[in-house]
Amino acid sequence: MNLDLVVTLLYILFIVSAIVLCIVVLLQEGRGGGLTDALGSAGQQTFGVAASGIHKFTGWTGAVFIVSALLIHVVNRKSAESSVVPDFDTTKPAVEAPAVPGPGGTTPEAPK
Repeated sequence: MNLDLVVTLLYILFIVSAIVLCIVVLLQEGRGGGLTDALGSAGQQTFGVAASGIHKFTGWTGAVFIVSALLIHVVNRKSAESSVVPDFDTTKPAVEAPAVPGPGGTTPEAPK
């Protein structure tokens, strides 16, 4: 497969898993209420699972999210072997310093 296609699929998986993870976390029962109380039992019926099943689904979705993020990092790191910062020669000054007048207002001559 083409590397660009793999990276694109990884980004799609990453974004979809992030959206699903946000929704699933918001639908879980909290200790003091929340979005689940506002939706009633419809929140748990959305995914067709019981309360324990939604916790497992959240774990699997979180695992897909983490694994896709790590794979994106590894693929991008291996494909970016060159730096965007060019190599500079540090032995020469970038800009010559202007001559500073010495005592008496005379400018010293630079050594040749």
